[in-house]
Amino acid sequence: MSRKGNPYDNALLWKSFFGTLKNEVIYHKRYATRKEAIKDIIEYIEIFYNRQGLQEGLGYLSPVEFLKESYAIRMAA
Repeated sequence: MSRKGNPYDNALLWKSFFGTLKNEVIYHKRYATRKEAIKDIIEYIEIFYNRQGLQEGLGYLSPVEFLKESYAIRMAA
């Protein structure tokens, strides 16, 4: 186990995320410019991953849906 605040705390999470990103976006296209690649990555994260992508660790909700539910629960308490 690593200490709190150690950069290895989320290493597995990031490894999984970047693996998914590469498999779903990057490996399917050859980019002419770095700007083009950045645009596709931002679109994937902001439009698909955060709003539509279901996450097992969040009870099969998207990150946006999970935050909305968490906020509603906090406001109701």
